[in-house]
Amino acid sequence: MTVIKLKSGGLWIHAPIAPTKECIQLVKELEAPVEYIVLPTFAYEHKIFVGPFSRKFPLAETWVAPRQWSWPLNLPLEFFGIFRAKILKDGDLSTQWSDEIEQKILSSPEVGIGPYVEVAFYHKPSRTLLITDAVIFVPRKPPSCISKESLLASAKNGLAVKILSKGKEVSEEPVVDNEKNRQKGWERMVLQILFLGPSNLLEPNATFAQMSQKLIVSPIVKTLVFSKVPEKVRDWVDGITKEWRFKRIIPAHFAAPINASRSDFLAAFAFLDDLLGERYITRSPSLSTLFASLLGKASSYFPPDDMRTLSSLDDFLVSVGAVKKTVSGRKR
Repeated sequence: MTVIKLKSGGLWIHAPIAPTKECIQLVKELEAPVEYIVLPTFAYEHKIFVGPFSRKFPLAETWVAPRQWSWPLNLPLEFFGIFRAKILKDGDLSTQWSDEIEQKILSSPEVGIGPYVEVAFYHKPSRTLLITDAVIFVPRKPPSCISKESLLASAKNGLAVKILSKGKEVSEEPVVDNEKNRQKGWERMVLQILFLGPSNLLEPNATFAQMSQKLIVSPIVKTLVFSKVPEKVRDWVDGITKEWRFKRIIPAHFAAPINASRSDFLAAFAFLDDLLGERYITRSPSLSTLFASLLGKASSYFPPDDMRTLSSLDDFLVSVGAVKKTVSGRKR
């Protein structure tokens, strides 16, 4: 969750989390009224907290990304406790915050059983880009909010580790509480989150090193969403990098804020160049663009062995009709 204090003195809240006592106390310590609560996506893990959070601040306006949907039942927002919500519009200059915060919407109905929708925001005074799921930055060290018990539990050689050990002998010795094992637990957590079934949990170091300490598009989002509609994603990314001069990014997952430029953002989406080829050139390539593309080729490379589970899942979802095998909105 990100909170911005507007020039009006009120608070603008992006992607609210669970309104625990601690969370609400932190908001109240800002000594300013909550004026706006913003849901920047359709995704359930972000939508589920908007209703409970808004009930803590009943005078605040609730704004949501367009084309909301849910699965397996397409339930109305009221079912989630979200009432009288206003709909965010692309580039809308009529919002009360438009002088300070601009917005661009990625909306793609062609992905599968429901559209992928994400709204990017740019806070002009601080030159900050707010993103929900489009990019992430995995820190090398585990964040302090994750308990040592959770890290050590992940470091244990359980069934998943044995299955993904590539035939190597797996030790069943008790896990000692030390920095090395906590780090191993963190690396295993990350790889399971990003790949669902990474190729090697026994020795996660090499793959983790490729995924951490840089701005990337999550393998799941890249495979199941962005690879389906590269033209729409490219339009969205180009609009963001051409018009917004941000110097840091706040994603809704993993580390934030991140010191990152437009070149860093472009580099994370360099895989789009391979999907689009020469048929989609909207700008004369500058030196910075070419550098970002070359840098991105390395940063968006994911080991094929680790991608195998995701690729199989993608094929299965296509076979049952949950995800469409599309490129630029057209069936292959």
